[in-house]
Amino acid sequence: MMLTTKHKMKIARIAQVMVMGARRLVGLGAVTRVSRQRVRWDLDLREGIDFSIWLLGSFEPGTVHTYRKLIHAGDIVLDIGANIGAHTLHLAGCVGSEGKVVAFEPTDFAFSKLVRNVRLNPALAERIQCRQDMLVDCDTRMTPTVPLYSSWPLKQDEDRHNLHCGQLMTTSGARARTLDSAIAELGLPRIDCIKLDIDGFECGMLRGAREVLTRWHPSIIMELAPYVLAEQGASLDELVKLLEGYGYRLHSASNGQPLAMNAAQLMQLIPHGASLNVLARAPLEQAGAQHQPNATSQDFRRAAG
Repeated sequence: MMLTTKHKMKIARIAQVMVMGARRLVGLGAVTRVSRQRVRWDLDLREGIDFSIWLLGSFEPGTVHTYRKLIHAGDIVLDIGANIGAHTLHLAGCVGSEGKVVAFEPTDFAFSKLVRNVRLNPALAERIQCRQDMLVDCDTRMTPTVPLYSSWPLKQDEDRHNLHCGQLMTTSGARARTLDSAIAELGLPRIDCIKLDIDGFECGMLRGAREVLTRWHPSIIMELAPYVLAEQGASLDELVKLLEGYGYRLHSASNGQPLAMNAAQLMQLIPHGASLNVLARAPLEQAGAQHQPNATSQDFRRAAG
């Protein structure tokens, strides 16, 4: 059974109440500094992402499992929608000392926590670049003013999204730009993999990534969440057609099986308020033109399994 984000948050709230009760008994508060899976973190246990890291060792363990098998030492990886660095730091471990991770996070709330967590891990920080950019469909000199969801408080409150329970945060200090221009500015020789999680803004970001996606065809690890796409004036059909236009095919992130490039069929797999983890990959003959040591069918099966 696929749980909705709202149900996952309810379960997390129950666990958090028990944990915080125990911590208060021994004089501990919600803010803590811990080490999990050889990564150091500054965490606020009142936040859903932070609490998941504290309790489970990582946020979205299934996604971590997928990219740990997909990404190789020396790869160049983008973490788009990095939030507090929940995946950024693990991705940095995957790429090794010769690789690089570029983390994009537009909200000031999450970006400050991302930078703080990266600095706590000096060996990993050497391979990470944090950018407070909001990736959009065309470059603009304007600063983005739209608030974005980047906080998932575990305390019940009316000021939350009714389905995923997120809280809007400002994008003060961010720049609005395309992925193509950001990568050109960085002068990177290639992009091998993208972890993408930007809550309904995927279509605009993909339109601004034409050069990156058609030149290098990086693997894309992402969630399909029709309800958040609709809230931003987009649709699953639009997203699928964009990916297909760039030469991508969708596969299940859990078992590697091909998925239909058809929004109606995909919708049948995703309950309202839930999301489906997928891998978007270009056929090997297209992706093979780039330096992509992970583009083998054997590696793909391991990553998906």
